[in-house]
Amino acid sequence: MARIYDYFLGGKDNYAADRAAAARILEVIPHAPEMARANRAFLGRVVRHLVGVGIDQFLDLGTGLPTRENVHEVATEARVVYVDNDPVVLVHARALLADSPRTEVVEGNLHDPERILADAGEYLDFGRPVAVLLMAILHFFPDDAEVAAIVAALRRPLAPGSCVAVSHGHAGELPPDWRRRGRAVYAGTYAGGAAGRGKEHLAGWLDGLELVPPGIVPVQKWHSTEETPDPTAVGVLGAVGFVPH
Repeated sequence: MARIYDYFLGGKDNYAADRAAAARILEVIPHAPEMARANRAFLGRVVRHLVGVGIDQFLDLGTGLPTRENVHEVATEARVVYVDNDPVVLVHARALLADSPRTEVVEGNLHDPERILADAGEYLDFGRPVAVLLMAILHFFPDDAEVAAIVAALRRPLAPGSCVAVSHGHAGELPPDWRRRGRAVYAGTYAGGAAGRGKEHLAGWLDGLELVPPGIVPVQKWHSTEETPDPTAVGVLGAVGFVPH
């Protein structure tokens, strides 16, 4: 997943098999690279906003290969913990981030969020505000109930003033056969599948949090003057919610 994403972002940390998988995705979603870049730009805007309101601890889940405008490069004075479960990604990330003293890379699988929190707790103080970043990762978990449980577990230890930021792919009006073709590509990755979801899912995960305006929107529209995409098209939704005081 991470290397396909890196390829769509124009990076060089990918292999022939990743590029072949990306080509199959492009047959179904020709604007997938634009979606990847929009998601990455959303991450940068979110982190800058959170730094601006005083957040100095970040837990970035499913970070993938560090590519462009990573969290620690935007939040330069913050403590950042990156989490991934792909062993190749972990080795590569640790090598790339070896000279970043405020940044840690830990192995973790979102199927076991409690373990992630325990390991991240060695570096982050959950007694103070922490930003949990779930960027373009939850759509690789096809079971709706499990995703809801994952987000609930990650929210449980968060102190007031903490936040959860989510971006998630949605299938728009993509024909069912094309959706199956897209899922088939990701079935061969470390994730083993993918699922598009809509606003109602994000609203459920973030229920009880104070959403930063404009709420749950296409990522291009969040604190941006970019042109808003067709809401019926395939794309990425995003939102940021704060734990109330």
